[in-house]
Amino acid sequence: MADINLLVINPGSTSTKISIFENGKEIERKNLTHSAEEVGKYPIATDQSAFRQAEVEKFLAETGYDTSKLTAIACRGGSLPPCHMGAYVVNDEMIDVLCHRPSGQHASSCAAVIGYNMAKKLGIKAYIYDGNCADEMDPKARISGHPLVEKWSMGHFLNTKAVGRKYAEKIGKKYEDLNLIIVHTGGGISIGLHKKGVIVDVASDEDGAMSPERSGGLPSVGWARVCASGKYTEEELCAMVRGKGGLTAYLGTNDVREVEKRINDGDEYAKLIYDAMVYKVAKWVGAMAAAAAEKIDAIIITGGIAHSQMFTSNVIKHVEFIAPVDIIPGEFEMEALAAGITRVLKGEEIAREYREDEKIR
Repeated sequence: MADINLLVINPGSTSTKISIFENGKEIERKNLTHSAEEVGKYPIATDQSAFRQAEVEKFLAETGYDTSKLTAIACRGGSLPPCHMGAYVVNDEMIDVLCHRPSGQHASSCAAVIGYNMAKKLGIKAYIYDGNCADEMDPKARISGHPLVEKWSMGHFLNTKAVGRKYAEKIGKKYEDLNLIIVHTGGGISIGLHKKGVIVDVASDEDGAMSPERSGGLPSVGWARVCASGKYTEEELCAMVRGKGGLTAYLGTNDVREVEKRINDGDEYAKLIYDAMVYKVAKWVGAMAAAAAEKIDAIIITGGIAHSQMFTSNVIKHVEFIAPVDIIPGEFEMEALAAGITRVLKGEEIAREYREDEKIR
């Protein structure tokens, strides 16, 4: 079989991760950092694509990698309207939606734009895989409580699906045979119910747990009064709950390590807010267990905060009666993107052609 050589692109809020995989083995990786001032110039996320692409191309030039060897480009999925899990070929229609009608403003949307531009030059295809807004939720889980407010499927699906497969392999079972609750922790926290390989429900930063940068679910009448006060623009209100909420709003920092240091130094208020975050995470794990209506095989905590023994030990105290808890710290998005598109190129999975009017519900 011909070689499968992939460029993997994964933009975050102030970083762009780049990897090169040859036949499933990562041979190069770079985490490019961007200042908050630099990305702050662009209120539209995809407007950052040009300067991020220039940085990607500079990295490739510095490594001396022969880009003519590339088979395809694997891109993190961005802020699309609800779509299927798995792979999509990046096309003009997807780029148009990401640039002009995105479901939100997130730097991950730059990945497809950068990948598509570079792929056209190289005469290859770009793909996304397990996008941020992929939707396989149970219909009941989509009902928000009021028809004017839609419940979106939104979460760290790329990493949590990869972690679910990794856990299943570790215990000698198939991901598709397990019921898992997977907690992804970072600037935002999402908690997904994975039933037999399908994410049937997810508590996102809109309705779930408080996190370092996000408020999670807020009391609706109280928040309605804030919104109706006339004191804030829509942009300011959105920033309050996504970016400047959670620990940032209460304690002025999104750095969990700093908060833990304050706690160790005797800061009782920092401890209260931190404990509240842990409590809300545990409460949503319990909610997902109830929603499953079946035995849960394991609860998995992953992402950046899973490196914290203080955080994980406190969550475990709350939820270990539900199911065994496994800690898989960090994220595996680059590996998941490479593995997913490799399966597509081997003919083991089919990549969809993106259409804005595609009905998945």
